[in-house]
Amino acid sequence: MGIIGEKAQTNFVISTGDNFYDDGLTGPDDPAFNESFSNIYTAPSLQIPWYLVLGNHDYRGDALAQLKIDRRWFCSRPLFIIYSAIAEFFFVDTTPFVDDYFTNPKEHVYDWRGVLPREDYLSKLLKDLDVTLKNSRAKWKIVVGHHTIRSAGHHGNTTDLVTRLLPVLKANKIDFYINGHDHCLQHISDPDSKIEFFTSGGGSKAWRGDIKWWDPKELKLYYDGQGFMSVQMTKTRADIQFYDVFGNVLHKWSKTKELNSVGHRKALMYEGRVV
Repeated sequence: MGIIGEKAQTNFVISTGDNFYDDGLTGPDDPAFNESFSNIYTAPSLQIPWYLVLGNHDYRGDALAQLKIDRRWFCSRPLFIIYSAIAEFFFVDTTPFVDDYFTNPKEHVYDWRGVLPREDYLSKLLKDLDVTLKNSRAKWKIVVGHHTIRSAGHHGNTTDLVTRLLPVLKANKIDFYINGHDHCLQHISDPDSKIEFFTSGGGSKAWRGDIKWWDPKELKLYYDGQGFMSVQMTKTRADIQFYDVFGNVLHKWSKTKELNSVGHRKALMYEGRVV
């Protein structure tokens, strides 16, 4: 990531959740923060802003301990937006959408402080997202969440997001949805919604070995191992690349739009991180 970030002169990094495995942080002073973040991403090119969403594993610890802002780390909820002249990134807290975490938590204990009452939390999130997407004049609209919407991986499609979040994304004609959750690298082009679905979940645990059948016309990439993806954007073009841990390019994809003036924005993504 550091090498690719240096070559691309990356502006920021996105993490797609499950930032600390298996059970999030125990509190604000948990040494895991340094062990799994500060002491790992030491390359000079990665000393830039990191924008993060929470994953379901983060909610199994002290979720509030991750909701902070400092020089490198920006994590908030239920919705935050990064604005630029080229694109707008909408970061959505997807874990509270999943019924199973509330009705069948098994042995896990989730930190729902600030989320309950759940329906009020989700209703406000969806309303705010819909309004901000409708008001956006950005050439590119990109939504980031932890959970899958379209995936051929182990978890597959997240039904609760398909039912509640996807209609908002379709109605507002977003360009990309970027997620983690499934521990793989993946690209699905959805002919129904016209949304490109990118999974960047190969930041650590991977090689699960199970993949569901998916129409090969839609499934542009499925890689079961570790890696990350990069996004380089201008007002007229988006270039997506997926890399393995050695920096080998696994998949390239581009999309163009018509516009007069041109600017640049670059990001790395990984569970995920996006660089």
